[in-house]
Amino acid sequence: MNYPVIAEHILPTVQGTWWSRRRRREDVPPLPPGAAYVFRVGGNYRTFPEGMVFDPSHPDVLDASSLSLVDTRARLVDVERPLPSMSEADNFTLRASFTCQVTDPVVIARQGIIDVTVPLRAYLMGDSDLPRVSAGHRVEEINAVRTEAGHRMTAYSAIVPPRVAGMSVEFVSAEVHASDDLRTWEQKLRDERRSWELQQGQRAFETQDAMRIAELLSQGSDHVDAFGIARKEIDVTDVAARIHRITDEESARRDRAETTERAHAQARETAEAQMRRDMLLTLLRQMGGSEYVDYHQVLEQVLRETGGQAAPRHPGRRRPRPHGGDGTGPPRPHGGGPGRIARRGGRLRHGRGRPR
Repeated sequence: MNYPVIAEHILPTVQGTWWSRRRRREDVPPLPPGAAYVFRVGGNYRTFPEGMVFDPSHPDVLDASSLSLVDTRARLVDVERPLPSMSEADNFTLRASFTCQVTDPVVIARQGIIDVTVPLRAYLMGDSDLPRVSAGHRVEEINAVRTEAGHRMTAYSAIVPPRVAGMSVEFVSAEVHASDDLRTWEQKLRDERRSWELQQGQRAFETQDAMRIAELLSQGSDHVDAFGIARKEIDVTDVAARIHRITDEESARRDRAETTERAHAQARETAEAQMRRDMLLTLLRQMGGSEYVDYHQVLEQVLRETGGQAAPRHPGRRRPRPHGGDGTGPPRPHGGGPGRIARRGGRLRHGRGRPR
């Protein structure tokens, strides 16, 4: 860095008589803000009077062999020094900050201090005990090294203050940084951690959004349509047309279901009627093999099977009961008496009783 001496220039000799001698303005560079001209005249260094308008005929300007531009403003200067760690492969870096300001431009120009970090780095290297605060720590323990190095630099600067001739120098602070490799590694870990946290956050947001949508869908399509209309994502006319279409489809489906149900009912009735006819035919076949038949009972059973009603019995006639083994019923006629139905040749006919 070019501080405090900004630039140095060799000046050519001015020719001419004493009354016509003048240095050309282009031989002297312009003066930056906050800087001062220091001319070397013979073996001496002289500062051009501050605040005075530059005079090409000034004796110091005419007789000067060289010129130095010295920055007199206060600056914050950082100086670095490597510090060892427990591992030989990694080092710490101590960065000390100093405030510097030129107090005597002539001394600065005579010493030719172009880069003030050179004497300040020598000052840091003069503390032989500073490496001990970091030698027993790993690079991961950088926070502990920072604390100890800060305390060490504060004590060192108080006992041995930094000195640069022609300048006021004060110690400000000290920072400890890890090596570039470790910093790159930590940055990579940080970026990976942030990326993972970002993915976790996105998944959490997606889960919450999915739960919200599921809850919205569980409330029915009408609620979803209303939500979409409120957010101006669905047109009202489209919703109305879809509802009308769904209503028509539902009505057609109900009509088809009713038609199918009627057809099934009719088929069941037909099947039941056919079953009753089959049962009746079966009954009649069974009656053909019986010796005695009660026509009134058969008629009632037929009407009951076919859904009709039986005719009422004659009030003055009683249904004959078969003769029981206990002798309570009327005696069954023997032979071919009246009331007996005989089956001969596959036909039913009345027979007459024969006297014993």
